[in-house]
Amino acid sequence: MKRISLNELLSRCPEEAYGRQYTYIMELITEGKLKPVKSAGSNGRTPALCLSYWLLEEADVSREELEEELNYKLVPALSIDYYLSHLTEYKKDRPWVLLLNEYLLSSRNYLKQPESVNERSFEIWNREKFLAREQGMKILKRCGLDKGFLNMYETAEPIAYYCHTRRVPQNMLILENKDTFFSMRRFLLNGNKRIRGMEIGTLIYGGGKRIVKSFQDFDLSVEPYMKSEDNRIYYFGDLDYEGIGIYESLIQQCGDDRKPVPLTAAYEKMLEKAGSGTRLPETKEQQNRNLTGTFFAHFSTETVERMQEILESRKYIPQEILNSQDFT
Repeated sequence: MKRISLNELLSRCPEEAYGRQYTYIMELITEGKLKPVKSAGSNGRTPALCLSYWLLEEADVSREELEEELNYKLVPALSIDYYLSHLTEYKKDRPWVLLLNEYLLSSRNYLKQPESVNERSFEIWNREKFLAREQGMKILKRCGLDKGFLNMYETAEPIAYYCHTRRVPQNMLILENKDTFFSMRRFLLNGNKRIRGMEIGTLIYGGGKRIVKSFQDFDLSVEPYMKSEDNRIYYFGDLDYEGIGIYESLIQQCGDDRKPVPLTAAYEKMLEKAGSGTRLPETKEQQNRNLTGTFFAHFSTETVERMQEILESRKYIPQEILNSQDFT
């Protein structure tokens, strides 16, 4: 037997809430993998956990037993080809493979109903992040399964927005960053209707790259007035490779009736302020510089040249260069 501390055990699931950590330790004790060292004392929390444990070694399983298990005890849906030729890996993955096997034996009918990734993960392995953050996807691949087999769906952050009016048709504006969203919302609440000459009915908080995924659930996340085909959607973000890339990724997944266009007047005001002697920050490293050009297509040749000059000099203009004085 080997002695191991509670802290060492909990380091395997550091992001879990204490309730889940407690359950994890108790499961190991129930399965005969741990034995509390009572003389070590407890951690003083409720419910309490012992501060030290004996790590009990499992009886070694022979090669023949592993091969027999793979050949005769797993459901046909699980491919055994990889594990038969990698028995050492099977020994490591075996607890998770057997849980998946048990699920398919006893609860496969649950797959008829779609569930979120975390819900399905907990249903099979009693760990909600097993597919998203742990080795779940690796286990599926080695068993010859893809995500589609488990009939689950990805979830995105709900779209956050401020509705100034529900009148249709209207102009809606997606903003990359939180500060600009709050500032423009305050500007509209103070009785203004136009931002850089454009009447705006709704502000949408993009949250950087999150908006690309969030927009996949647009119809499920917003009020009916926002779904009108007569509305126009605009975008305003940082003038850097990442900000432009977010816009270009966004329009790739939008239908022709919902493709955002850049709020050109806001970008032109950014350039105006940047050209008045403002010292611009350096572009962050490792930004994807492979742009399609769809963003630049909305601007004049002169404006595009000024934008590209800034980008090629490894500088960028954050949208926070504009404040309430610049919104009119």
